Formats: sequence, C-alpha cells, structure tokens
Amino acid sequence: MAKKLNIGVIGMSEGNGHPYSWSAIFNGYNKIPMQDCPFPAIPDYLSQQNFPEDGLSELGKVTHIWTQDIEISKHIAAASKIKNIVEKPEELIGKVDAILLARDDAENHFKMALPFIKAGLPVFIDKPLALSVEEAEEILNEQQFENQIFSCSSIRFAQELNLTRSEKEEIGKIVHIEAAIPKKWDTYAIHLIEPVVARLPHRGALINVQSLHSNSIANCLVEWENATAYLKVTGKIPVSVGITFYGENGIVTKEFKDSFTCFKKSLHRFVNVVQDKEKNISREETLEIIKILEKGRR
Repeated sequence: MAKKLNIGVIGMSEGNGHPYSWSAIFNGYNKIPMQDCPFPAIPDYLSQQNFPEDGLSELGKVTHIWTQDIEISKHIAAASKIKNIVEKPEELIGKVDAILLARDDAENHFKMALPFIKAGLPVFIDKPLALSVEEAEEILNEQQFENQIFSCSSIRFAQELNLTRSEKEEIGKIVHIEAAIPKKWDTYAIHLIEPVVARLPHRGALINVQSLHSNSIANCLVEWENATAYLKVTGKIPVSVGITFYGENGIVTKEFKDSFTCFKKSLHRFVNVVQDKEKNISREETLEIIKILEKGRR
C-alpha cells in the first residue's frame, strides 16, 4: 500500500474557498468553525457527506497551511482540522510531501509555485494554470521531473456532465456544444473550456477562437476541425452551469450539480499521479485549454 501523503495547502484568493473544501476532503471538518466559512455552499455540501468514509483520509492528510493572513489561516485550520500553521510559505518545504496551491489568481501562480517546484515537491496548481500559453509553458518548463505539476478545473470530472450511452446513440455525432457560467472570464471560463474539451476527444485541431466582451458578459466561439463550442461567462447575472450537446440527430442538456464529488475526484487524481498510479492530464490538452482561455480574454 502506498504511503499516505502529508500535504501542505496554500491559499487564499478573493472569492475562492478551496483551502477550506480541499482540506476538509482529506481531513474531515469541525462543524462549528466551518459554519462561519465565508463560502456557505461549502459547509452545505460537506454536511451532506459522511466522514471519513466519503473523504480521502486513506490517501493523505493536509498537515500544514499558509495564507497571507494569519487569522484566515487559523480559521481554515480550525474548520478543516489542519494542525500546523506556518508564517511563510517556504516553511512547508521539508515538512510535506505535496502542495495544494489552492488559489485561482493565475497571475501569481508562477511566483508562488516556483519555490516548491524547485524543491522537487509535486504541486496541484488551482485553475487556471496560467492566463497565457507563454506563462503556462514558463511554469511547466521549471518541472524537476515529469508530472510534477498537476492542474485542472475539477468540473472536468463531473460525472453528471457525461452523456450516457443511450444519449450518445440518440443524438449521434456531437458537432457543437454550448455552455454558460457566471462570474469572471479569467477565473471561471476554465470551468467551461476544460469540461468541453475533455468531452470532445474527436474535436481535431484547434482552428479559431473568436470573442466578444460586452459589459461584464464574455462570449466566445471556439472552432476545431470537427466541432464548435459557444461559451458564455455572464458576470453577475446568475445562470445554471451546464453543457448542451448538439448532435447530428438532436440535443441533450446536462446540468452541473455536485461540487464535492468533482473536487474529490480531482484531488484523488492528483494523488494517483504523484504515486504513479494514473496518468496526468496531457500537457498538449492543458496548453490547448489555456490557449482558448487566452484568446477568449480579448
């Protein structure tokens, strides 16, 4: 049996509660402090699970945390059962086996990940890896060994967005996809691009990306050799997160519902990659996703 990992978490960035949720998936949580989590969806979906059975405690434990605010670190630690709080991120080196860089401010990813990459620690970098292909390649080129860096939108692992066999047969070959999500393009478009790309294995080469931004709404048309996708990020306008598949014979809409399970699956995949039990997401696919993200910003 593989050794359980001691994991360090780094957070947090505006509007992103992953340090709470990702740590709780490994450690379980304390109900009273978690009730004061500034992201109410997190205690809500955690309360629907049974710990430790539904978590990943058999694979590892988040043992250390750093955030830019010691009071935030203390609260996350209390809520998500993290024993050790450090005052500088570099203090994690030599104390943990892997790093969760649970911040989605991609402009800071290279600077924050670099000390851990150079130290030879596996790093899960929250989505998006970078805001440009150049930045993504800069990060990946620092790897000390193959598959040291893992990065994805957890929504790629959302089972409820997968077409069933009968749905595939009913609608035929997929030629177009439409998807929408609220909030900002830079931090949330990845949650559309990645699950769409992952569900179009026969899309062919990327041909063109066209974008139109109007006020807080971002529209993006992506064209591959064998399919197209229309992606919309709606800013403050609420919208159901989902994917509509257009096949040659009909359409099917699938709605995203289960944050906990897709987070759990992405963290499980990271541990399996660290332990050489599973393949990483291909670098080519990750860079294609970042290319669409970058071109869609314009």
